[in-house]
Amino acid sequence: MKSRTIDIITLGCSKNLVDSEKLIRQLELNGFNVTHDAEEPEGEIAIVNTCGFIGDAKEESINMILELAQRKEQGKLKQLIVMGCLSQRYFEELKQELPEVDKFYGKFDWEQIITDLNGTYHKEASNERHLTTPSHYAYLKISEGCNRHCAYCAIPIITGKQKSHSIEEIVAEVESLAAKGVKEFQVIAQELTGYGTDLYGKQMIAELIDRIAEVPGVEWIRLHYGYPAHFPWELLQVMKRHKNVCRYLDIALQHISDNQLSAMRRHITKQETYDFIERIRKEVPNIHLRTTLMVGFPGETDEDFQELINFVKWAKFERMGAFAYSEEEGTYAAEHYKDDVSDEVKQARLSKLMRVQQQISADVQENKVGQTLKVIIDREEGDYFIGRTEFDSPEVDPEVLIKRSPILNLHTGQFVNVKIESADEFDLFAILNDQTTKQLNDQI
Repeated sequence: MKSRTIDIITLGCSKNLVDSEKLIRQLELNGFNVTHDAEEPEGEIAIVNTCGFIGDAKEESINMILELAQRKEQGKLKQLIVMGCLSQRYFEELKQELPEVDKFYGKFDWEQIITDLNGTYHKEASNERHLTTPSHYAYLKISEGCNRHCAYCAIPIITGKQKSHSIEEIVAEVESLAAKGVKEFQVIAQELTGYGTDLYGKQMIAELIDRIAEVPGVEWIRLHYGYPAHFPWELLQVMKRHKNVCRYLDIALQHISDNQLSAMRRHITKQETYDFIERIRKEVPNIHLRTTLMVGFPGETDEDFQELINFVKWAKFERMGAFAYSEEEGTYAAEHYKDDVSDEVKQARLSKLMRVQQQISADVQENKVGQTLKVIIDREEGDYFIGRTEFDSPEVDPEVLIKRSPILNLHTGQFVNVKIESADEFDLFAILNDQTTKQLNDQI
């Protein structure tokens, strides 16, 4: 029934996705039919879970709200609800500027949303989720907020201080999801390396991952969004001890010049960053590092940028993203620095940086040719089965394409060993290795 159907649209990061999944579960418990990111909305109610991190994300959120407001004008939608980071941060401004929206909520107002929809919030199910990802993997959010105060970042303004979920609560969630067939967990937080300091008085990320790795059915654990200063080195020992903890670490470094690191309030120096990378690669051979870098931060000189280029050439990050600085209201940078690098220079630097990384990425991929790698199958697409290695996170990293054939019967969520035959800068192309092919043939 259309009046009991709610369309939820999630924008921004995977942390927002987890929030949407929990909200969907609460709505389902109240008898609603819920669609997520549907190509064509079906219901009379739409809920937009917004992102408010940087300019582009805010623009995307506003555009989506306006698109749904137009549907409401056309009579295709009766109620438009906005929640998430953008409305948490700009609540009063949005109410004035977007009268088409029926109700605005903050990032954590799920209980009020349910109540206002004439439902009952089920506290006993507060940690239950309706997965929107393929059933074999899930994002696992271990904390909210952040205690770091990097000069450019608005996240602490939006989400507040770090609030860690307890180890017992997280492990119980993993056990529940694993029992339902989830094999792969992307561990996420605004800053996971500080996990536990608010609850336990010390960093507890190593102990948490150690506990998760022991849960039956957990095949892969992948770590996202760490911080280099005061890094918990015992985490690498856990990675080496457990085969199901992927040799993968996503840790944003932002820059390398001492001038920029100091201005950004990153609490780490250039030399410490070089030493940091060297130690990680020494302690965990063949680890794949993902990082994010920023160009055009206030005061960035040509010399600063050249240091960044030299650093990327040296570090040879297996995975790297980059973005141009955009001033965010209320941040230290907005209040204390002048945004003095032109947009033209920012974009030129960004393009040059990504060209350097493009060649590095191509080399990293090419070096995998001839190797046999374990792959999880995500989907079928055209003539290929599409999978990922332990070095690849969903949505953001390269994929492995395995040519389909009449006798090749793979399924989503299956692990197989493949031999890499060729590569481009984005993807690997593979065939099943002989042993796996024999095993599959024996099953026919």
